[in-house]
Parts: sequence; C-alpha cells; structure tokens
Amino acid sequence: MTIAHFIAMAAAFALIFAGGASGQTKDSAWPETAPPKLALLVYQTFPLDKAAASGKALAAAARVCANLEAPNSWIVMDSVTGEPEVLSFDPFDSFAHVNKAFAEWGPIYAGHPELAKAQEQIAGALQSQRTIIAVRRDDLSYCANRIDLSKARFLRVLEVRLHPGHEAEFAEAFQNLSAAYEKTDSDLWWVVYQVNVGTPSPAFFAFVPMRTLAQNDDLLNIREKLREAEGEAAERMQQIAREAYAQTESNLYAISPEKSHVSKEFAAGDPEFWTPRPETPAKLNIQKREKSKQKH
Repeated sequence: MTIAHFIAMAAAFALIFAGGASGQTKDSAWPETAPPKLALLVYQTFPLDKAAASGKALAAAARVCANLEAPNSWIVMDSVTGEPEVLSFDPFDSFAHVNKAFAEWGPIYAGHPELAKAQEQIAGALQSQRTIIAVRRDDLSYCANRIDLSKARFLRVLEVRLHPGHEAEFAEAFQNLSAAYEKTDSDLWWVVYQVNVGTPSPAFFAFVPMRTLAQNDDLLNIREKLREAEGEAAERMQQIAREAYAQTESNLYAISPEKSHVSKEFAAGDPEFWTPRPETPAKLNIQKREKSKQKH
C-alpha cells in the first residue's frame, strides 16, 4: 500500500460512524488466502501518457516492500474492461488493524527514501483516486469460506449502488441468489462486501475470483440453470433490482503480481505466480538463440 492510500483513508476515518456494519464471516478452509474481513479498495486512474511510468513506480514500491516488515499487504489489478484504472485490494482483519498499519507507514517512508521516491512518482502521475472500506458479508455470499485468493488471476467485480433504505431488499435478493447457486452446485464461488465508508449512497460489492478468463463462459452457461433454481424467487429478485438498485457496474480486472505485496504465507499458495524466480543467463541465451533461428 502506498502512502496515498493512507492519506485517503485518514479522510475516510472521519466519516466512519458508530454502529456501522460489522459483517458476518465464517471460518475459511485457507485462512491465509481467504477473502479478508475488511477490504480497503483504492481505485486510481492515470493519464495514458503516464500509465507506463506509474506502473513501473508501483512495481518498484512493491519490490522495496518485499524486503521490509510492511504492516499490511495489497493486491494490485489492472482493468480489463471499463475505464483504464488500477484497483488495489488491501486486506485487513479490522479497523484496529488499519489504524495500526497507518501509524507504522510514516516511519517506514521516512527511513526508506527509495520507497518515498516511488511514491512521489505515483502521486505525481495520479489523475484521480477514490477509497472505499467494505466489510465482508458471508450471509450474502456463495461459498466464501472456500475461496483461495492466492489462486486467482482475474477478479470480476460487481458494484451495486442502492437507493437509501433498501439494504434489506438487497440482502434478500442475494440470499436468494446464493441459494440458487447452491442448487446448481457451481464452483464459481463469490464473496459480497458491504461498503462501510467511501460512497455517497449504500453500496455492495460482489467479487468473483477467477483462475482463467474461460470461467466467464461458465457464468454464461449456468444462466438457464440459475433461472430454474431461482424458481418463484426470480420475479421478486427482478422487482428488487428495479426498485432498490440505483446503479450497477460489472468489470473485470487482471491481477498484477509484480505490483502487489503479499505475505509469504499468501504467496506460498501459488509461488510460481506470486514470487517467480528470475530467469538464469543460460536460459535467456537459449531463448535468444531460438528467436534468432525463427527469424532465419
């Protein structure tokens, strides 16, 4: 996480109200790689002429942090659909964890000028940023306790903005949707988060981690089975969508391991992806010779 995340987060804390959504979670089969109880989402956009430079700076910051005792982790993704943007998914256990990390980052930046330099480059290229803190809701999810984020390569993100006062209807709709998925025995598991702070109206996020893009075909192929499984609840769910939803947006993101910083325990879930070994000079020479042969 860059210091820009925490500047935005500090402002977000001023809006946190007592008695906010606490969420409901279940024990995960993979605690170290499970969807976190709290997610700090940071959306960033950069001008096209600065996108490459900002990407290098994000990767440089991650490399520096790999050799530090960073107080938290983050998973950086680049948009595949929608507007060009970078999404950082930062896992936390609680607001107390967020507060502790926020306090520790200041001294880290002060003691590592190379990290501060990378952050200055990111901040200098930044066009816009929005920060959201959301709480995991297993009661609205489908097999969230079976999700292993370390295996994901893509993340499909559904954002639903509601008209004020319609949170209960959203919960009803997604509980029905989860029940329908259960009947189809789908292995496309997803987790729902309720926004605690950071949006002007009530909002929820549904995240679908994917190993390959081909799993989007599974979503298309399961539609008919879902309609049958929803049964009489289908009409009610459509009514809720018409009356309660103010806006919905669905986008796909590709996870960038070189821009991310995850724990050793998380990376151990798929080390070839998260911590690939650098290619040896001998292997690089072989690749060069093969390319040369192809040209001739």
